[in-house]
Amino acid sequence: MTTIADNAAAIPQVELWTVEARSLLPSSKTLTYPHSMSVPVDDSALMLRYADGDVAAFDILYKRHNDGLFRYLLRLSNNHDTAADVFQEVWSKVIKSRHKYRPSAKFNTYLYRIAHNAFIDHIRRNKRYGDGPADDPDLRASSDAGPEMHAEQALARALFLGALRQLPDEQRDAFLLYEEGGLSIEQVAAVMNVPKETAKSRVRYAVNKLRKAMNEDRPDERVRDRED
Repeated sequence: MTTIADNAAAIPQVELWTVEARSLLPSSKTLTYPHSMSVPVDDSALMLRYADGDVAAFDILYKRHNDGLFRYLLRLSNNHDTAADVFQEVWSKVIKSRHKYRPSAKFNTYLYRIAHNAFIDHIRRNKRYGDGPADDPDLRASSDAGPEMHAEQALARALFLGALRQLPDEQRDAFLLYEEGGLSIEQVAAVMNVPKETAKSRVRYAVNKLRKAMNEDRPDERVRDRED
């Protein structure tokens, strides 16, 4: 499946962000931890390593979250240029605020709170919101699909994305945080600064509306929370 990370024009490549991540560190403080990071390291630990001068830790964080973050912003805004602008702003804020980071919450909660607030600030400053082509890579069917499968996939994706755009802003935001960001309901609530039950209701309503739009005849199901 093609991801946004595979689209070179969609988001900055990790090497470009490494340059910015490294440029803000004094040369004498650029560190490489002596032990290998071949074993997966927790995001919060990576952020603390980066704050301490280990640029390789930032590389890993960026590679882990760039695709999901851009997809969240693209589907939230329905505008590729807006998504790209906010995406760059988010990572710049992460880089510049590295010394203020405290692992009181999971890193993805921290990252998507920045993204959520940056998007809101952006649309307050700019009128460009949802008025341009989204260029969503999920509209592209798999390259190895036959003609009939290609048509079915394209139709299903177009229906889904069209239904997603019709959701109320708060429901779409909560759904995308849950699905694209991989956040738990409690994390969605923290990012949106609402009670947990409010976040859960927004996700549930969004899921049910999307299923109805996709003509999926399924009973109302409770939203399963992820472990924090």
